[in-house]
Amino acid sequence: MRRGQSDLVRAFETIDGVGTFAEHTWERPEGGGGTARVIEGGAVFERGGVNVSAVRGARVPPSLAATHPGTEGLPFFATGISMVLHPQNPYAPAFHANFRYFECGDGERPRVWWFGGGLDLTPAYPTDDDVRHFHRTLADWCEAFDRADYPTWKATCDTYFTVKHRGEMRGVGGVFFDELRPPDAERSDVADAAAFEADLACVSAGIDTIVPAYVPLIERHRGDPFGERERRWQLLRRGRYVEFNLVYDRGTLFGLQTGGNIEAILMSMPPVANWAFDHRPEPGTPEADALGYYQPHDWVEPHGGIDATPLQEVSQR
Repeated sequence: MRRGQSDLVRAFETIDGVGTFAEHTWERPEGGGGTARVIEGGAVFERGGVNVSAVRGARVPPSLAATHPGTEGLPFFATGISMVLHPQNPYAPAFHANFRYFECGDGERPRVWWFGGGLDLTPAYPTDDDVRHFHRTLADWCEAFDRADYPTWKATCDTYFTVKHRGEMRGVGGVFFDELRPPDAERSDVADAAAFEADLACVSAGIDTIVPAYVPLIERHRGDPFGERERRWQLLRRGRYVEFNLVYDRGTLFGLQTGGNIEAILMSMPPVANWAFDHRPEPGTPEADALGYYQPHDWVEPHGGIDATPLQEVSQR
């Protein structure tokens, strides 16, 4: 995780060219801590952060115990890397990724363990080329590992990052997976060790996929001209981002319930966001066109994209 943090900070500082990621290390009284690397007011990134944490606790947090019967009251260990980038330019997409490992148990061998994670893209002005590049890069990563499943992970991401009260995704999705581990029927000391190494390799490759999936999009749009109209739309879309993170995001809830560092937890928030009462883009504008992207679409198949039938309509036939 720390290698990934260092590599990513180096890559993002290179593309920004001006801003640097300040380091903030924190400790958790109950056990563990982390390091937040944050950039603000850069030439490319208005705000961004790459965080690493490792925490221990005497009892599994309520949000996890509720979905994992039998883990109540058990000690736990969790570690992960998470990042969010909010570019200055409205045409440059925002980006989020996190990869994590969790285990709980009271014996020498973890009673329950799994990996989880994902990557998703949040453009204010999405284009077919950008979204296809992003999804194709993620699909290529998944195809290299037997236990990765791009179609399932993509569908999970579409569902998870839906702002339910708005009836739309916060962006154009990506992949999201949870509880990557061997089925219970296959578990043994040998199977656990082999599965752990295989899953760790898959997650490590996922971290390595971040730069080729995202950085070319920043390079493509960092210099696009924009004005007040585009900035207003960007801030409205950031408002949707904030709504999701504060209402639905499990990582935010987990961090708060485990007594994590509040600055690191809320680092994901954009520095500026906006809301407007019952805002509806004028038909035929780029802003109205963008709304069509915030529904599930197939971005990998040759004829997929915004002009194809939305996936939820296909599933209803």
